[in-house]
Amino acid sequence: MFLNREIAIALLLFSFSTFGQKREKDSTRITNLDEVVITGQYNPQSVKKSVHNVTVIKREQIESQAANNLADVLNFNLNLTIVPSSQTGKSTISFFGLDAQYFNILVDNIPLVSDNGLGNNIDLTQINLDDVEQIEIVEGAMGVEYGANAVSGVINIITKKSITNKWNINASLQEETVSDEYAWFDEGRHIQALNVGHSINENWLARVGVNRNQFAGFYNERQGKSYYENDGLRGYDWLPKEQLNTNTFVQYKKEKFQLFYKFEYFNETINYYDAAVRANIDTQAQTSNPSATDKIFRTHRFVNNVNLVGSLNSGANYSASVSYQQQKRYLNEFNYYILSTEKSNETDEVYQSSKVFFSKGSINNLVKSDFLNFQLGYETRFINGFDTQASGDVTQLDKTQSQNNYAFYGSSELKFSDAFTLRPGVRYEYNSLFKSKLLSSISARYLMNKGFELRGNIGTSYRTPNFEELYYYFVDSNHDVRGNENLNPENGFSAFINLKKYSYINDFSLLNSFKVSYLDVADKIDLAIVNPTPLQYQYINIDAYKLWGITSENSIKKDNFTFNLGATLQGVSRIATNEVNAENDFLYSFQLNTSANYNIKKWKTALTVLFKHNGNQQNYISSGVDDNGNSVFSKSTTSAYNWVDASIKKSFFKNKIQATLGGRNLFDVTNVNVSNASTEGVAHATNDSSLLLGYGRSYYLKLLYNLNF
Repeated sequence: MFLNREIAIALLLFSFSTFGQKREKDSTRITNLDEVVITGQYNPQSVKKSVHNVTVIKREQIESQAANNLADVLNFNLNLTIVPSSQTGKSTISFFGLDAQYFNILVDNIPLVSDNGLGNNIDLTQINLDDVEQIEIVEGAMGVEYGANAVSGVINIITKKSITNKWNINASLQEETVSDEYAWFDEGRHIQALNVGHSINENWLARVGVNRNQFAGFYNERQGKSYYENDGLRGYDWLPKEQLNTNTFVQYKKEKFQLFYKFEYFNETINYYDAAVRANIDTQAQTSNPSATDKIFRTHRFVNNVNLVGSLNSGANYSASVSYQQQKRYLNEFNYYILSTEKSNETDEVYQSSKVFFSKGSINNLVKSDFLNFQLGYETRFINGFDTQASGDVTQLDKTQSQNNYAFYGSSELKFSDAFTLRPGVRYEYNSLFKSKLLSSISARYLMNKGFELRGNIGTSYRTPNFEELYYYFVDSNHDVRGNENLNPENGFSAFINLKKYSYINDFSLLNSFKVSYLDVADKIDLAIVNPTPLQYQYINIDAYKLWGITSENSIKKDNFTFNLGATLQGVSRIATNEVNAENDFLYSFQLNTSANYNIKKWKTALTVLFKHNGNQQNYISSGVDDNGNSVFSKSTTSAYNWVDASIKKSFFKNKIQATLGGRNLFDVTNVNVSNASTEGVAHATNDSSLLLGYGRSYYLKLLYNLNF
């Protein structure tokens, strides 16, 4: 921990020293004015003019990593940690130490449906990147702009809206090992994609795409589907799954407005093979017919999005979005006879369902003033669904729950000068299940001399309880664990300050930034004892969460070479008010990332290396009970690990063919140790364990054929 702090301090000193370097030429020379951002803006504008501090992942980075889904590309960002689950096949994000329920994932400013919500707790591996132009990340509470569950920030995926030629056709094939496991069909990862775009005339554009992604699973010394010994080795450490993404996009464009329609169908199949094998011995015939209880999970998602943006003759700008989305997860469970491959006792049910209607609209630039601009908007969400997995017996009868949300919001931009802009905002939300909420924020941007940019944001947001917290019901002779339909939403507050400096020294361009962040979540929901005799548990609003952090990010560019170096140090306190022995001290964690990219234009070749260090992650966990029956807590430490990817990308035949060769997880991370400190006087203690975070060192080759005419 001391070494981590020393590294962080050294990096911060490096940032301050570069802040003080002499700027020999105008800093605007190295500012990419063509880098336009959308998230949280009144209208698309350059990064420099943005009031919010926006991190942009460009298309070039997605291609250099041969990233197929959102989990592939986000792993190297600071303050983000990918949280994979080998047994569910899902990968979610921890953002500023808060899980995936606390931020929104948007596609063109529209939240994406998930198993039991909208915009939050989404499996990143289900979001394909073939039609993505760039990814924008905004940190901090974005409640005024995006409402519920935007406590720690938003990730907005911006899709492609144009092509440079009449026709654009690209087809790709990607083959990838899973650790040292690879075969044409039964092992490894196999991806095929085809995308066709056509500019019909100056007004109409159409595009269709399809992507198939087969992940054959990770054995990791287990023996797969056909193994019939009852020794715990049947199945996979990482479940096999296959995904199919299809999409259609149509755009109609006139001088003063643009209309977009996007349809997407997603299908996913995950296979679970139980390690417990039944011998089924027939003593009379002296034969056995081993079997296991296997499962197939299928997800179907339909997305229909309509976007309209334009301007009125008065100069006012408007935007409107309408979306209907539906997602269902099916569970097919059966008794599988391993030798004969026959099935019996088969059941098939829909165990999760979400139907969503979403609408949002805004208008700005209603007054002709260089000093004042303001935006007015509305948002509606109608969510209908159930989750039998999260809710237990209550929804075995498919008890469907509905939630309606209506919001009105407004903000103003006060431009005191070309350098200083202030944006206050407020949002009123009515929710059919919870109390009405009033959210507010204030953001500011100040462009100082010598290339300095200062941005600040203070805002509020909230998180609505999920299905499990509201409706869980598991009661028998030994257990009584229940949800709570009277829960209140959690209240979040955040404050961020970012200082950025652009400078140009000789032939080097530099970008340095220093950020201070603070997050506070009140009324946090947790499972607690509500009755000691008989013992009863229920979800209630009892906890709190506090985080402070400092982050430094630095970039150096010269000609065709780019080098980035960043670090973040965070302190987290989780406060459990109902536990007598709870420990509420701040626990610290450290992350370091770096990347280098070199373009050899003569050879049409790009080299990329990415590195991220995730330091020790500590948490207080219950390690037993004391003599009075109260829980005793001890520190649990997840060991540090390093993640490294590298690739080489080369173009041939006037960029018609592109080959990308690379490796992921080059430090061969699989299991990371989780240790629990011993506690004296504890009646029951926990043991050390491990967390499966990766499937080892893998290599890939991607071939892309691109035809423009």
